[in-house]
Amino acid sequence: MSDDKQAAEDKREALVQITQAVMRLMDAWELNTQQMQALLLLPSNVRARAFQKYRDGKDVLPDDADVLRRASYLLRIADALRTTYPRNPRMSGRWIKQAHRRFGRRSPLSIILEGGEGGMIAVLSELDCTFSWDLTGSKGTTYRPAGSS
Repeated sequence: MSDDKQAAEDKREALVQITQAVMRLMDAWELNTQQMQALLLLPSNVRARAFQKYRDGKDVLPDDADVLRRASYLLRIADALRTTYPRNPRMSGRWIKQAHRRFGRRSPLSIILEGGEGGMIAVLSELDCTFSWDLTGSKGTTYRPAGSS
């Protein structure tokens, strides 16, 4: 098998895994078709049948940088919620829909739906302090004790 063909197969398999993980997440959050379309920036002509094909592994999310970046944010949010609520996996679906003081009494889902990618970043920043830390550019800072040069 040629390297190009192997690379294409590897990419397809990665897309299948990402697609199915995102679909499991959105199903756990009990989102409707319109919410799934909005979260992933998919056109309105992507119908419920298409999402079923994604679930079944018969099709994959579009190989589009915006869609895949949003999928990555969603999976990172889910991972942060697993860390926050390790003993209660159902809490993720509740948390995402529950109004929060830190979001002005709005739900994280409404922040994401209304704010798009910026909303995803806001929610992920709230859940994952390392993500927030990285956004501030703090990666390059190093600790230096007082008096050292």
